[in-house]
Amino acid sequence: MERLLVLARHGQSDWNLKNLFTGWRDPDLTDLGIEEARKAGRWLKGEGYGFDVAFTSKLKRAQRTSSLLLQEMDLTEIETIRSEALNERDYGDLSGLNKEDARQRWGAEQVHQWRRSYDVPPPGGESLKDTAARVLPYYIETILPRVMAGDRVLVAAHGNSLRALVMVLDHLNPATIAGLEIATGVPLVYRLNADTTVAMKTVLERHIDET
Repeated sequence: MERLLVLARHGQSDWNLKNLFTGWRDPDLTDLGIEEARKAGRWLKGEGYGFDVAFTSKLKRAQRTSSLLLQEMDLTEIETIRSEALNERDYGDLSGLNKEDARQRWGAEQVHQWRRSYDVPPPGGESLKDTAARVLPYYIETILPRVMAGDRVLVAAHGNSLRALVMVLDHLNPATIAGLEIATGVPLVYRLNADTTVAMKTVLERHIDET
């Protein structure tokens, strides 16, 4: 039994490129983001991975990343489940603002605290702790049983919804999670033990000759 769980942050979005707080807003991928998603699929296929089911959020950038990745793997027919539980954290009043403009308005220290602290939410939005409160139950109740049953599982989601999950998988604490950045389009490959703990983790980033 493989007990395979692969996490993939969406490729670069239009608002990533423009340095805007995105949250639950719904921009599409850039050309670079499309290529990042496709490249992730080529990496995974090249390493011999396959999937039986994919989970993604209700937001376009994650859904399109999942679709493009699976196209590259010739797996377009597998079951795909979309859930709001996997959405990016809600940035509240910061959504749509340029990050540098936010620093000018509230100060760099305050904006950094909103972005990176575990339990301090931005005005009207979610902290990472709040995000984990919806991501983790969904993982435990819906995703993990599929992994433990032997399905090979892809989760295509967002920087903070995946940080909430990686925090538990990698046994990180509120202090160490602040420094974790999950790159766009780079799959994190987990193999789980029979007791649901992590047996092995691989960050799948390698050069592939595209010719």
